[in-house]
Formats: sequence, C-alpha cells, structure tokens
Amino acid sequence: MSQPLLETKNLKKYFKTPHGNLHAVDDVSLSIEKGATLGVVGESGCGKSTLGRTILRLTQATDGRILYDGREIQACNESEMRLLRREMQIIFQDPFSSLNPRLTVNELIAEPIIVNHICENKAARNRRVEELMDMVELAKRLSNTYPHELDGGRRQRIGIARALALNPRFIVCDEPVSALDVSVQAQVLNLLMDLQERLSLTYLFITHNLSVVRHISSEIAVMYMGVCVEKAPANMLFSHPRHPYTEALLEAIPTPDLSSRNKKRKILKGEVASPINPAPGCRFAPRCTKATAACTENGGITFSEVEKGHFVACIHCC
Repeated sequence: MSQPLLETKNLKKYFKTPHGNLHAVDDVSLSIEKGATLGVVGESGCGKSTLGRTILRLTQATDGRILYDGREIQACNESEMRLLRREMQIIFQDPFSSLNPRLTVNELIAEPIIVNHICENKAARNRRVEELMDMVELAKRLSNTYPHELDGGRRQRIGIARALALNPRFIVCDEPVSALDVSVQAQVLNLLMDLQERLSLTYLFITHNLSVVRHISSEIAVMYMGVCVEKAPANMLFSHPRHPYTEALLEAIPTPDLSSRNKKRKILKGEVASPINPAPGCRFAPRCTKATAACTENGGITFSEVEKGHFVACIHCC
C-alpha cells in the first residue's frame, strides 16, 4: 500500500482559558492519500479550521504527530518550514479579508512568487501571473483592478491562484465556497476539482455543507467538539452512517421533495457539553438517544474500524 501524503497521529490542540484548557482538536488521527480529497464536516466550533491550521503549523500543536510524505514536520525549524510551505498551502474562507485591499490582482498573485524568489525577473514573474490567472479562469483585463472592484467568486479565484503560485502538492481548503452565492459555489468547486485532476493536488476540504463535501470528497471525516467521531468513503458515509451524530447531520439536509415534508426527522435534544476540560468518554453522550453509563466511562470510547475503511467512535456501533 502506498504511503499517504499526509497523516496526523493523536493530534491535539488546546487553548488556555481562565477556566482551563479548551480542547479544540483532541486526539485526531487521519490520513490522506496522494491525489485524494478528505472532507472534514461538523458544526461551527467543532475544530475543523483549527485542525487545518494546526496541520500547516500556522498554529502550533499541543501534542501528537504530523507527517507530510513520511516527514515529521514538527521537527522542522523555521527555514525548513519556509521551504516545506511551498508544498503546503491554504485557501481561506473569506476571499475579501484574506486579500490586501491596497494591492492589484497582479500584485496579489505575484506576492508569494516575490517572497519565495521563484522568478528571475519581472518579465518572468508577469508571465507566471498571467499563467495562474488563466489557470483559475480570471480575465487578463482584471490585472490592474483591486479586490473591492470584484465579486466574491473572482476574489476567491485570486486566493486559489495565490495558493497555486508555488506549485504545491497539498492544499487546505478552509470553507472556500461558504461565502459565495450558490451558482458561484458550483463554479469554484468544479474549478478546484479540475485543478486537482490537472495538477495532481491533494485536498483537506473543510466545510459545514454536506452537499458540497459529498460532491468533492473521496473520504469524509465527521468532527464533534474537537474529536473525529466517524470517517469513511463518501458514498459509504451517506448510504450507511454509523455514528448517531452523523445520522443527525444527514437528517438535517433539506430535501427538495414535497412528498417528504411529513417525514419525521431526528431532532437532537440536550445541551452541548463544554469543550473546556471535557468530561471523560463520549462528548456526544448528553445529546445521544443511545447513550448509556458506559459511554461516559474514562477510556471507554475508541476510534475503531467497523468495516473496511469505515471508522467510528461509538461503543454501540462496534
């Protein structure tokens, strides 16, 4: 079996608060094969974006391991990480706030090229910028425009071009279409998929939109309060979810079919537990209809493979 491009092993990221440690990412172990897309879904605040930023070392991990192409990146010093970040890039959620409003489109795309000394001279740099604009389907007439003069879709294309400027192999897509109109979302998603096929890219795709993640992902990981509760191939997760939280998420997807309007949906009840110094056991237990005393026992929940490629953190599903 080939070596995954990226792996996390028992990755943790805690933030100190006056009341204790906030467990933003807790004991997450994932792997992404080369050229594949791992979708990460969950409610707002579940730790999706923190996971992506921790993998790229934009935020330092509290504990655990991050392996990129077999290399332990936490052992890399600053100069080594600068070189490694050419291969590991990020597309941010808000295309407006992630761009410098004082720079033109040409200057924004050229910025990472200049910082990393990729091109020998200005002419070569301009050719590379034109190539990137063509790659993300941005018209050349927009070279001297500013971000505020463009719509959200074009701004996000600038963000994608910036991410591609250094010829990366791995990209964290942090909710790249959530701020866009539905029609523009489809265009950007199709662009990302085309670029992946053309450039052999590997994606970690973070979103709370289940329809989007099903469209683009080969595998999906479901997070709840910093913990990965289920991971499976996309089709398997949608056709046969095993964790009660995943079932509830899929139940919440709107159905454009009037015949299903009288269908009874599973509605989660109970209070969301605090992520600050969380109690032992399953964090979904206070909202789970299947919960028993065993669910809240210390060390009682493990992330287990229930069928080939399908992992679940639930004692009732194993």
